[in-house]
Amino acid sequence: MLEKINYLTAGESHGRGLLGIIEGIPSNLEIDENFIKEQLARRQKGYGRGSRMKIESDFAQIYCGVRLGITLGAPIGLIIENKDSQNWEEAMSVNKNNYSRKITLPRPGHADLAGVLKYGFDDIRNVIERSSARETAMRVAIGAICRKLLNELNIHICSRVVQIFNVIDKSEIDSDLSYEKINELADQSGVRCLDKDKEKKMIDAISIAKKNGDSVGGVFEIYCKGLPYGLGGYSQWYQKLQSKISETMLSINAFKGIEFGAGFIASEKYGSQIHDEITFENNLFHRTSNNAGGIEGGMSNAQPIHVKVSMKPISTLIKPLRSIDLNTMEPKLAHKERTDSCAVPAASIIGESMLAIVLADALLEKFGGDSIKQLKKHIESSGKY
Repeated sequence: MLEKINYLTAGESHGRGLLGIIEGIPSNLEIDENFIKEQLARRQKGYGRGSRMKIESDFAQIYCGVRLGITLGAPIGLIIENKDSQNWEEAMSVNKNNYSRKITLPRPGHADLAGVLKYGFDDIRNVIERSSARETAMRVAIGAICRKLLNELNIHICSRVVQIFNVIDKSEIDSDLSYEKINELADQSGVRCLDKDKEKKMIDAISIAKKNGDSVGGVFEIYCKGLPYGLGGYSQWYQKLQSKISETMLSINAFKGIEFGAGFIASEKYGSQIHDEITFENNLFHRTSNNAGGIEGGMSNAQPIHVKVSMKPISTLIKPLRSIDLNTMEPKLAHKERTDSCAVPAASIIGESMLAIVLADALLEKFGGDSIKQLKKHIESSGKY
């Protein structure tokens, strides 16, 4: 549950475009469309993406809430045009016409069957369009604004892919590298993997799935450093930082699992092996490890936030699974829609954006400030611990 930032998205996958609005961003934050464009371009990369990415060159137009390169403290409106919509004018028209083709074969693993039964549709297209992961393009655009706020406070986020299918990268991140450099290196990989040997094996796994008309999922991890103590809270369930992060992450299509720090591995360890011991050096508290993933008791503990998220294989398959025709109730193969073989690299960028939104909200909730200058002043005056 976000406290200070609210955002909404609207739009269909093949409709005219995506709309987004975010409110709660302080005034005088410098932001421009090019910064947002950089994050959108990162989302479009990755081996295994489908032909849609060759059509779209996502660009978020800032429609309102920004003047002369700075935020106004007012709601910020964004628009992303769907270039592919020109090929879907009749099917996606807002006005009634003679278009009559209906989709009646729900895809296992997708929103199709539950969606048509929930809303009483006789055409799965009504569900497909809004439940599509195309919506995440706007979330990345909104997250870019929050990322810019974090960067102004010297708080930085990075991510990498650590697993695709059964190929796992167990390498440690070089602690001497800046998070900007880690992202740069990951972005140079077709699967955002830092281990070159594992990168090749991941690409091979995607290629095999694509050849077989199948899809594969995986795992990515996100880090954020520069946070102060005490974001979130322990008094109520809705204050806990890990709850807010989990809620936001798992609102994304195909994200199925999340862990913080040592995560599930902690279940097979003694407490003496897993809890991060405390030291005090140079007038600051330090930890000898970060198995908690930067969160203790529902609050940030000034260590890097470390989140790991699993993504299931994409539901739409070139070689579809068995389904039932909603008109005749006869067994048939599920509907086929243009799809990716793997979207885990793109998912890691979406995850970064979701984390940026939650952390920007938590900072504003704790420190407040109508302008970016006020926010910085409040943080600086809060103390060194």
